[in-house]
Amino acid sequence: MLLAGEAAPHTGGLLALIPGTGGLLTVAALGIVLLLVLIIKVRLQPFVALLAVSIAVGLGAGLSVTELFGTVQKSDAVSMIESGMGGILGHVAIIIGLGTMLGAILEVSGGAEALSARLLGLFGERRGPLAMGLTGLIFGIPVFFDVGIFVLAPIIYAAAKRSGKSILLYCMPMLAGLSMTHAFLPPHPGPVAAAGLLDVELGWVILMGVVCGIPAVLAAWAYAAWIGNRIFVAVPQDMLEAAEEAKRAVAAEKRASGAGTGGTGSAAAGEEAAAEQPVVLGTVLAIIGTPLVLILAATFSSLALDPSTLRSVIEFVGHPFVALTVALLMAYYLLGVRRGWSRRSLESVSTASLKPVGNILLVVGAGGVFGAVLQGSGVAQALADVFGDAGLPVIVLAYLISLVLRVAQGSATVAIVTTAGIVAPLLAQSDPSQAHLALVIMAISAGSIFASHVNDGGFWMVSKYFGISERDTLASWTVLESVLSVAGFAVAALVGIVV
Repeated sequence: MLLAGEAAPHTGGLLALIPGTGGLLTVAALGIVLLLVLIIKVRLQPFVALLAVSIAVGLGAGLSVTELFGTVQKSDAVSMIESGMGGILGHVAIIIGLGTMLGAILEVSGGAEALSARLLGLFGERRGPLAMGLTGLIFGIPVFFDVGIFVLAPIIYAAAKRSGKSILLYCMPMLAGLSMTHAFLPPHPGPVAAAGLLDVELGWVILMGVVCGIPAVLAAWAYAAWIGNRIFVAVPQDMLEAAEEAKRAVAAEKRASGAGTGGTGSAAAGEEAAAEQPVVLGTVLAIIGTPLVLILAATFSSLALDPSTLRSVIEFVGHPFVALTVALLMAYYLLGVRRGWSRRSLESVSTASLKPVGNILLVVGAGGVFGAVLQGSGVAQALADVFGDAGLPVIVLAYLISLVLRVAQGSATVAIVTTAGIVAPLLAQSDPSQAHLALVIMAISAGSIFASHVNDGGFWMVSKYFGISERDTLASWTVLESVLSVAGFAVAALVGIVV
């Protein structure tokens, strides 16, 4: 730890006025405040805000322009911005891209509807809320949170309308399942970004995500059942009407397309019939489960097997890039080609699914830049020293920092990447195991979903899409997220004692 008056790694910027640890902590505090102001008050896009704050923190901590940006001419100087952005995206971008395309094929093919319909049939109307929760939990593994809402909402409307009960009783368990997988399990951006920043194998993240996430979602389902029986919210009629109108429009377009093909009408009708065949539930579960099984097998092959050809093969097919590619190709064939999709349709669905990913990747990349600047300037080490002196376990600090950032600015991704950059040097000091690092990621992820409220886009998505008033959304969705967060962290902290 730097003592008063001791030379800091850099002495320019604010360190010229406040030297040593005091100056570095001042830079850190001002940087975080500036980040929150830019996102909350100025409403600056998080990618731009993170990039601007990274540059400001670097200059404030005395980094030179060459250290931050490199040089125009070719030289040995390494740009912190380029290395921070490239270091994290080189790992994360491929996983998020493959996972997004996989989710899109499952969505468009009707895999979600097949899954929920089968579960409703198995559990019956009386246990409909549990069926909706399991649907959200399973379908949430390969698709993003908002996509899951859009795909599963019509099923929620139908179940609530048929039962005559509050829509909260059905949508909250589903939302808990989607939120748990989004927060704790790859290939979602949060845990993948944290794994990249802290250099943790995804197999361990998946394992600890299941260990921490299952008890958390069970606690959230219990709260969902309680609140769903106490607040009645009717099914939004405008959403039901819009869904029916969309279905009629699609059906009419297909009929017109088939009639307008002339001599090829029968072939088009045959292709349409093949494409509309129900998706087999086992196929959906096989596609979702394949990458998880392959990644976990590769992670633990080093523990169970001696170096051999078999182990090399398992590690190859279990690498996240290969495992997700295998699952995507399975989806292309089983849900696309075999059911009558053309190659053009597969390409169109895959390409369209990647359009919303750009913002996520830029925010994650900017978080990598922020972490690189914190490390290179000495700010992260100063924070690590201070937090280390506080006497709290790293896993507790990680949760609290992530929680505060989440509540203050609303973005779970920003909270995760910022917290990971802050706690990284603390973890480096103790040389923890991969399992413990994965538990720290679970704590960070749990903090990043605490108390979703009016500064979070997810809050408004839930409120407007299910016709819930702001007051009832706070009483249901906001508390549900807090229960999920606290329960997930509690499990991570308890397991962390023995791992």
